[in-house]
Amino acid sequence: MTPLILIPARMAATRLPGKPLADIGGVPMIVRASRQARASGLAVAVAAGDPEIVEAVKADGGQAVLTDPDLPSGSDRIRAALDAIDPAGRHDVVVNLQGDMPFADPGLSGACVDLLARHPDCDIATLVAPESSAADRANPDVVKAVLAMAPEGTEGRALYFTRSTLYGDGPVWRHIGLYGYRRAALEAFCAAPPSPLERREKLEQLRALEMGLQIHAAVIADAPLSVDNPDDLAAARAQAAISG
Repeated sequence: MTPLILIPARMAATRLPGKPLADIGGVPMIVRASRQARASGLAVAVAAGDPEIVEAVKADGGQAVLTDPDLPSGSDRIRAALDAIDPAGRHDVVVNLQGDMPFADPGLSGACVDLLARHPDCDIATLVAPESSAADRANPDVVKAVLAMAPEGTEGRALYFTRSTLYGDGPVWRHIGLYGYRRAALEAFCAAPPSPLERREKLEQLRALEMGLQIHAAVIADAPLSVDNPDDLAAARAQAAISG
């Protein structure tokens, strides 16, 4: 496999405008995300919707490509960046790493690539973590993955993703929005229209399941901090003050 990490980012975030360039301990958030990704040892580029994002990443020594700011989703943005960076198709696996995870462990992308390597029937790899509290079960902002778990309990095949409350005994898996795509799966996914379940739950990954693509998920210990609102940004700044 020849994987490529692509990080989609645009300035017009609904809940936190200008988020990619938000200052976290003196470093723009997208630069922190790019640095963490580059520490994985894999090829990395930022799929930017705005020239100021490109400038910030390149000033730090990273790679970035400018994409159409009006693209409807991060998946479409990484597809456009992939076509621009690698028209010859050298990269057969693409990892979509969110630009609002400034402290994501460099090994997370490799975990997705490893799933694809070990499961030839897997089209898309992703990650889950245990619920952080009982409140996660009823929180619509916490996306839950319903998995057919392997016997060892460290990974499973995705049956569904939902924002709804999950009842009964058993673990609740928080979905982490990081995806490893086989290139053909990414191309097919982006070519398909939004599906009924995707529109209902407002979850892109349901389009893949309705298309018949297989998604496998690896279990990690903790979900990385994701910056979606001003409170998350304050938490990220506090973490940077401690860890640098």
